[in-house]
Amino acid sequence: MLQRKKPKDKGKVSTREYFKELKQGDKVAFVRNLSYSSGIPKRMQGKTGVVAGKQGKAIVVEFKEFKKEKKLIVMPIHLKKIGGEKNDNKGK
Repeated sequence: MLQRKKPKDKGKVSTREYFKELKQGDKVAFVRNLSYSSGIPKRMQGKTGVVAGKQGKAIVVEFKEFKKEKKLIVMPIHLKKIGGEKNDNKGK
């Protein structure tokens, strides 16, 4: 469980994190930022999902909990993009 920040990450939330660009279809992981007070449930830490779209400044993320599809509206500072971009030029 996330309890403590690394020394280099302490302090204010960087503007880069706050305004990060996530496109529809990107895979993301929920990473709670404890210095920002918007509510993200503790049980969401570490779960993964897919970006479904935007709603204002927030991101709509679809994920599966057991057999049920769910949506959660989260600020981008609580999301971390996972997986690299596909490179079509491999081996050329």
